[in-house]
Amino acid sequence: MPALPPIPRRRPGAAAGSGVAGWAGGPRWWSDGARRWAVDVVLAAGTGLLCWYAATEAPLPPATGVHEPAWLTVLAGVVLGAPVAARRRWPTAVAVAVAVAAAACLATGVVPDYASSGPLVAAGVALYTVGAAVAGRRGSAVLLGSITAVAAGMLAGDDSGAGPGPTEVAFVVLVLGACWVVGVTLRERRAYAARAAGQATAQAVTEERLRIAREIHDIVGHSLSLIAVKAAVGRHVARERPEEAGAALDVIASASRGALAELRRAVGALRTEADFAPAPGLAELRGLADRAVEAGVAVRLEVHGECDVPEGVALTAFRIVQESLTNVVKHAGPTTCRVEVVGTPGELRVEVTNDGAPARPAAAGSVGLSGMRERVALHHGTLAAGPRDRGGFTVLATLPYQRPA
Repeated sequence: MPALPPIPRRRPGAAAGSGVAGWAGGPRWWSDGARRWAVDVVLAAGTGLLCWYAATEAPLPPATGVHEPAWLTVLAGVVLGAPVAARRRWPTAVAVAVAVAAAACLATGVVPDYASSGPLVAAGVALYTVGAAVAGRRGSAVLLGSITAVAAGMLAGDDSGAGPGPTEVAFVVLVLGACWVVGVTLRERRAYAARAAGQATAQAVTEERLRIAREIHDIVGHSLSLIAVKAAVGRHVARERPEEAGAALDVIASASRGALAELRRAVGALRTEADFAPAPGLAELRGLADRAVEAGVAVRLEVHGECDVPEGVALTAFRIVQESLTNVVKHAGPTTCRVEVVGTPGELRVEVTNDGAPARPAAAGSVGLSGMRERVALHHGTLAAGPRDRGGFTVLATLPYQRPA
């Protein structure tokens, strides 16, 4: 199938075309950095206007004197508001500059003490950025220095004796400290979100690797067990009955090809390309039974009831039967085995029973049984596996499921 052509994207400044192709990806000039810069410019302009308006206020009696010239009033608004536009790039320098400018304006009376809300807003915005961007003692030092400078400017600008007192200084500490704390809180929340996202990604990668490991274990364990049994049979009868040795080699070749095909499907999950091969399901159980028969196990397969189940449930049932038959071939030797799959509305029941005496006891914590338990647990089902009273071994799994409305 030929590769699909890439979606065309319009170059900056090109004329708009028809359809949505011209807007693929959005305007490149309006990036996140441009939006943040626009926000900072607007914030700086608003802060400068507020500080200019505060500087236009005249001192209250009896400290009435000659009002500063208009250019000095404008300059006060510029030196207090303009640095805010660069607060993201140089947060510490902007905070120091705004604190010094606010202290100078308050100490000289350019901004009266009763109109100190303008300088407080400028210093608060700068300290918020410091809290959000600067960690450790450096941020705390900038906070203490800014509070000290602004409070000292307010106290130095009081010539009447009726100006700011302990209450006003405490208000300055509260406002500037609250702005810094809000910034610190935002920084911690962002760091926590980044850590949580990293942990979620690592957990997803680990779970995917475990899933692929279980798939490869099931594929390789089943196929290699069959190959090992048939290789031993072929070696035993090679001299006396060469025709049976040829049949054993045919089984080995068939099992090898099947294992390679399934390995390609499992390893394909590690690649970025899409894998369109269907996952094995209930329809492939007959192939498992036939391969077990070729290994010397008499298998009776019964599938009845409602077997139109979700793909994940069908894959889990297939892997349970595959692992169970592999264990029979490896541990029980030539024997009889019964595989029964019963589908009912909302539940699939899988039972694998063999009548042979195992060559060695199956470990309850083996990789195969652990993998089956994990698969069943993903569907909130149950799994029971253990020896029978009359000999043999039984694996019984129930897989509940729900159909989408």
